[in-house]
Amino acid sequence: MPPIPPFDPDVAHALATNPDVVTTLRPDEIASLRARNLPPSMAEVTRGGRLEHSVHRLDGPGGDPLRVILLQPVARTGPVPALVFAHGGGLVVGGPYDGIAALAALADETGVAVASVDYRLAPEHRYPAAVEDVYAVLSWVADRAGELEIDPDRIILSGISAGGGLAAATALLARDRSGPAVFAQLLICPMLDDRNQSRSGAQMVGRGAWDREANETAWTAYLGHDRTEVPIYAAPARAEDLSGLPPAFIDVGSAETFRDECVAYADRLWQSGGDAELHVWPGGAHGFDALVPEALLSRDATRVRARWLTRVLAHARRTLAGI
Repeated sequence: MPPIPPFDPDVAHALATNPDVVTTLRPDEIASLRARNLPPSMAEVTRGGRLEHSVHRLDGPGGDPLRVILLQPVARTGPVPALVFAHGGGLVVGGPYDGIAALAALADETGVAVASVDYRLAPEHRYPAAVEDVYAVLSWVADRAGELEIDPDRIILSGISAGGGLAAATALLARDRSGPAVFAQLLICPMLDDRNQSRSGAQMVGRGAWDREANETAWTAYLGHDRTEVPIYAAPARAEDLSGLPPAFIDVGSAETFRDECVAYADRLWQSGGDAELHVWPGGAHGFDALVPEALLSRDATRVRARWLTRVLAHARRTLAGI
C-alpha cells in the first residue's frame, strides 16, 4: 500500500479509540449506519438560546414536503446573512441536524442565519434529488428573504463532506439557470468527484475515516454503477468551466480521501479566474474537527473558517456602502 501523510497525534488517537469512525462502508451497512445517527441537544443547536430555532416545510421538487431547519440570531436588528447548509453523510445517511451544532457556533460568532436542508437520501432517491432539494431551499430563502429577515445579497452555500459537494453543485446550478444570487461558498472537506481515482483515495484505502470503498458505495447509491456520462451538477469535479462562481472557501485534511479532488477544484477555480481560499490541514483525517473538536488542529480549522466568513462579509458591507 502507498504511504500516507502522518495523522495529527490527537486525530490518530481518536481514530484508534472511537468506535463510531466509519472507514469502509458496504451497501448492506447503510441501514445500520443510519440507525446510529443521534441528533445534538437543542441547547447546542440554539447556543443556549442565542439562536432562534424554527422548522419550516415547503413544497419539495419531489412532490413531498421538504423540511428546513432555520437558525437566526435572537439579537438581530435587521436582515442578516444566511448559510444554506447541506449536511454530510455520503449522500446516504444523515439529516438536517447533523453538523448543525458546529455550524451554530459559527453562526453565533459571525451573526449569520442558517437554513439546514433535509434533502432526500440515496439509494432511495438518486441524482438529482439531493441537489434539487438544496437548490429549492436556496430559492426559498432568496424568495422569502424579507419575511425571513435575511439579506438576499449575502446568501452563502455551505456544506460538509457530501453536503459540501452538494453546495458546490448548487452553485453551478444557480449560475447556469441564472437562479438566485449566491454570495459565497463555504465547502468543508467536500465530496466532489465520483470517479474515485485520486492518489489520495489510493493512499487511504482501509485507513482513516471514509476510505475509497465507502466513497464508491456512496457514489454508486447516488448515481448507479454506470457513470460514463455524469452531469457536473452531480459531481462538480467534472466541470471544466468554473468561471462565474462566487468566492469559495475549501478546506480538507492531508490524510483523507478527498484531499486531491479538493486541491484540484480550488486550482480549477483559480484557472477559471475565480476566487478561492484553500486550506489543507496537516494530519487531518476526513471530518477531523467533528471527530475530535477539542484538538488544536480542529480549533485552528474552526477559527480560520470564522475569520474567512467574517472577512468576506465585511468586504460585502464595504462594497454595498460604496467604500
